[in-house]
Amino acid sequence: MKSPDMNLERVVLSGGGTGGHIFPAIAVADEIKRRYPNAEILFVGAIGKMEMEKVPAAGYPITGLPIAGLQRKLTIKNLILPFKLLKSLFQARSVLKGFNPQVVVGFGGYASGPTLKMANLLGIPTLIQEQNSFPGKTNKLLAPKAKAICTAYSGLEKYFASSNIVETGNPVRLEVTQIEGKKAEGYSFYALDPTKKTILIIGGSLGARTLNQAIIHHISTIESSDIQVLWQCGKLYNAQLNNELSQLQLSTIHRVQFIERMDLAYAVADLIISRAGAISVSELCLVGKPVILVPSPNVAEDHQTKNAMALVNSNAAVLVRDKEAIENMIPRAIELLQDQNACVELSANILQLGKPNATVSIVNEIEKYARS
Repeated sequence: MKSPDMNLERVVLSGGGTGGHIFPAIAVADEIKRRYPNAEILFVGAIGKMEMEKVPAAGYPITGLPIAGLQRKLTIKNLILPFKLLKSLFQARSVLKGFNPQVVVGFGGYASGPTLKMANLLGIPTLIQEQNSFPGKTNKLLAPKAKAICTAYSGLEKYFASSNIVETGNPVRLEVTQIEGKKAEGYSFYALDPTKKTILIIGGSLGARTLNQAIIHHISTIESSDIQVLWQCGKLYNAQLNNELSQLQLSTIHRVQFIERMDLAYAVADLIISRAGAISVSELCLVGKPVILVPSPNVAEDHQTKNAMALVNSNAAVLVRDKEAIENMIPRAIELLQDQNACVELSANILQLGKPNATVSIVNEIEKYARS
């Protein structure tokens, strides 16, 4: 609801690198525009990162900074990093002075560092939206100067000043979590059998090698059981899987490169197997289905395991570690589907963790601290 004494006219949103940073920022931008149709919103991202494509596709302008991350291996790119950082700081200062925002909001990722740093030096109020249960380095460095840190998980007082923390939840795509009354449409859309229980397996838009390998390893188990699988294999692996599986007549495994209607996929699922990215976890908490989380080991500071454990410790999800997934993921899923009481309990507990008003709450905080 729009604050009667505040009119947001110019807001800068910064961050990116992954969808987990970009899509929450777009959701916040959409809510700002809903309240203030004439507001000007400028995104600041990193040149060459996915936000430079995704943000314009969502209808918002973006400017790119030459900032980049430190490479783990010895490379010439690390030697020029200080120069990129310095150039990004000066460029961010120029952008902010020219646009003159009332507030700057950081969502994590490379670009938010220089953008929020310069905003603080210019006296522009800053806010941070932290998606994970374990904050990234950029947000930890920026937090002391931020007016508020909007978090998705409890227990972040060890990283941020408790007086600045506002537990809002993560902004998610509400259209994909609104699943009531869509089951019949989902069965038809994905050509599934309404009489069989359905396992939905999603490894992200690009897919997940381990999850794919787990399915292949247990194809005969799945085909001989009384279940069906809706499997998002990912763009990276689709052609290879076409070759590998071309000779098999699969009747209960339904593979797609990308799930276009996630709301329908969620609607038909009796059990969901997923990676544990922050935004995926936040969506799953609103969907309220039994979940097995297989955290990716290939993310900074093992964020996904920490996100998963926040649910597991509340008996709201089951954990299967990536190194054990090929052998154990499918048998554990079938076992869980056969335990109706466990499924009901997991569903009830994960729903308790959902925060459907996260985007609204974050924009309320932006209104509170934006300078007039």
